[in-house]
Amino acid sequence: MQEESASKTSLELLQDEQQSTGVTESEPESELNFIGHLEEIRSRLIKTTIVLLIVTTLCATYADFLVNEILIGPLKRSSEGLVLQNLVPYGQVSLYFQVVFFAGFILSFPFIAWQIWQFVAPGLHEHERKASRFSILFISLCFFAGIAFGYFVFLPISLQFFAGFGTSLIKNNISVQDYVSFFIGTLLTAGLVFELPFISYILSKIGLLTPAFMRFYRKHAIVFLLIVAAVVTPSTDLVTQLIIGLPMILLYELSILISAHVNRNNAALKS
Repeated sequence: MQEESASKTSLELLQDEQQSTGVTESEPESELNFIGHLEEIRSRLIKTTIVLLIVTTLCATYADFLVNEILIGPLKRSSEGLVLQNLVPYGQVSLYFQVVFFAGFILSFPFIAWQIWQFVAPGLHEHERKASRFSILFISLCFFAGIAFGYFVFLPISLQFFAGFGTSLIKNNISVQDYVSFFIGTLLTAGLVFELPFISYILSKIGLLTPAFMRFYRKHAIVFLLIVAAVVTPSTDLVTQLIIGLPMILLYELSILISAHVNRNNAALKS
């Protein structure tokens, strides 16, 4: 009896100590879950880094082609009045590194998106995972379409305008670093803008966006997109501005269709 009493007293003391320090049995479990998430993030970052390095290394074997044809090609085709110049001793070394890494990032984008999806997917319901099984393909196609639009449409229009603007008494000798920044920034911006349909899909999926809302504000959105096109397009030519603005308007219309489709699926699941 004395031993049982002593054991009960020890148990009570242990419980009192846990309550006073705020330690519960669920805390070790939550801590383990947190550590598990960190380990998963670390694992996926390592995989992403390895793939990125491999693809970048492969791109490095075509470094001259990437620089001479892909990077400088639009400049040569736009005008002979634009001349690149290197202003620092390590300028061309930095140039090659940036071009090769950017090419590796673009080609690795589907894998990077896949790793992000694999991290997020376990937190989704089964029907959400099934409905989103083509998300990586969708994201990648939108991104590559934006990159293509920026490279084949927006970049040549901008360079032609820059080459013909101003007085002929001033030579357009462009710093190669400034040109690379403009080149990469233009393509990345176009790639992100073309993710509008996917953003519409996600917002509609979680109930924050409806096709009725987008249709109601369609006129406002069209005016806003045309203003954006006028701002980002260097030329004052209306045709050039429409070349930039129309794809964004089409993306908005596509986003309405996607939102309507998602909302119909959400309604069917609830019924």
